[in-house]
Amino acid sequence: MKTRIALAQINATVGDFAGNIAKIVDVAQAAHRDGVKLVITPELSLSGYPPEDLLLRPAFYAACAAALRELAAKLAPLAGLHVIVGHPHRAADAAAASGHGNANAPIQRGAAPVDTYNAASLIVDGRIVGTYLKQDLPNTEVFDEKRYFASDTTPFVFELDGVKYGVIICEDAWHASAAQLAKAAGAQVLLIPNGSPFHLNKDATRVDIVRARVVETGLPVVYVNLVGGQDELIFDGGSFVLDGQGEMVARMAQFVEGHAIVEFEGARPLGGEIAAAESLEAQAYAALVLGVRDYIGKNGFPGAIIGLSGGVDSALVLAVACDALGADRVRAVMMPSRYTADISTSDAAEMARRVGVRYDEIAIAPMMEAFRGALAPEFEGLPEDATEENIQARIRGTLLMALSNKFGSLVLTTGNKSEMAVGYCTLYGDMAGGFAVIKDIAKTLVYRLCRYRNSATRFASRDVIPERILTRAPSAELREHQTDQDSLPPYDVLDAIMRMYMEEDKSLADIVAAGYARADVARVTRLIKLNEYKRRQAPIGIRVTHRAFGRDWRYPITSRYTEPIQS
Repeated sequence: MKTRIALAQINATVGDFAGNIAKIVDVAQAAHRDGVKLVITPELSLSGYPPEDLLLRPAFYAACAAALRELAAKLAPLAGLHVIVGHPHRAADAAAASGHGNANAPIQRGAAPVDTYNAASLIVDGRIVGTYLKQDLPNTEVFDEKRYFASDTTPFVFELDGVKYGVIICEDAWHASAAQLAKAAGAQVLLIPNGSPFHLNKDATRVDIVRARVVETGLPVVYVNLVGGQDELIFDGGSFVLDGQGEMVARMAQFVEGHAIVEFEGARPLGGEIAAAESLEAQAYAALVLGVRDYIGKNGFPGAIIGLSGGVDSALVLAVACDALGADRVRAVMMPSRYTADISTSDAAEMARRVGVRYDEIAIAPMMEAFRGALAPEFEGLPEDATEENIQARIRGTLLMALSNKFGSLVLTTGNKSEMAVGYCTLYGDMAGGFAVIKDIAKTLVYRLCRYRNSATRFASRDVIPERILTRAPSAELREHQTDQDSLPPYDVLDAIMRMYMEEDKSLADIVAAGYARADVARVTRLIKLNEYKRRQAPIGIRVTHRAFGRDWRYPITSRYTEPIQS
């Protein structure tokens, strides 16, 4: 017998039960019209993922339970349709719904949770006919599920059209036990709802991990991943189906919401469309666009404001913002000083013209002179230094935040990962804003993404970033004849040291052994340590690597430890 299965790659929003229900019902209705028997939604699709400390609120679990009942009622008219939906589950709420237990009982903190679970339930004909509780809880990188959930080892297998399907959730697929338990319980096909965050090349890693489960069990797999932005995390979708030999028979596009239908004959997938794999640059750029679109949209901001400098970083952020929001919702502001080169002003204006945004110039020289006058008695006899440079950056930050306050649009900061690593940025200056678009993009990757955006045929307009922006030596333009390399090693060197130390946890000795100068290694790693206090005060931003400054980088600000470089 042939069975049609729908992979519902939806963009859920944390806490938006009504909106998430509507998305699930819309997909279910469309799939039902197309003769689908089984719809699989992502991990925690009902509540959005990750809910973080909302999971410490009893009222949140009660709302989840009520939403699950509401969803079941709305699916009831779709006769015979089986829908897998992910949700937080609390035993106390289930007991209270049956007339037993206390749904208002406090959630245990500190120790491991005892009755709260990451779950997936099967809904058929308006009834919740079974629930699976996640077995393996990730507690590394950006994950801390052991803070919120208990685990379980009970398999959940159900039958449809003579085939038995076993459900496991996300991290369960990264270990052997859950899949093997499902097979032992009779499963012939594995269904895996996921909330798997994106980082570069993560899609290939997922396929390799899931293929290992296929090899171990001999079972085909339907893998359904969340798509969308949630604060700094990006979920890229890329849902797929592997047959019992581990061959890819269907794959959805990354970074796009939608659903795909795959037909099975018994327990054998017959195949479907296979989306082409994206380049690293295409993935990174799409992640940035999706992150900006969802952060601005889900939080209700009318648009974005960007301080445009005529440099490469703000150029990339402007391009991303326009692709995410449309030019009519983006405003660019150039704030020249006495040190701003004429070509910076002309390049900024030209780029604004090419992308079609509102462009304004506000000279900061008069304000800088007012600061000089006010501080002259305090600074008498002292030479100018980084203090005066930082005042200029803070004037610009104040102007951008004033425009944001007046018009409601969010300031997008333009600092890259390389600068954030070594503190080449100004607190309350260029760090001032609401969302740091490229804070996890190394400077060398910034240039690659600009080249990608200028040449990619998927965009209606190309060459939006003037060539001179990409060929000029980068400069903060806060003093005469300044370039970034006056203060920093070459960016290819800085980025490599940063990657090995910060992302790969290499020892300083290993980095030196890889061919980098001892002085450069000592300097860069020292700056990374010294500038932790700045990064803690930076806006959140989009994560595209497997280790970003933010929730998966937890180094102390106050620390006297200095790692030695072994001889």
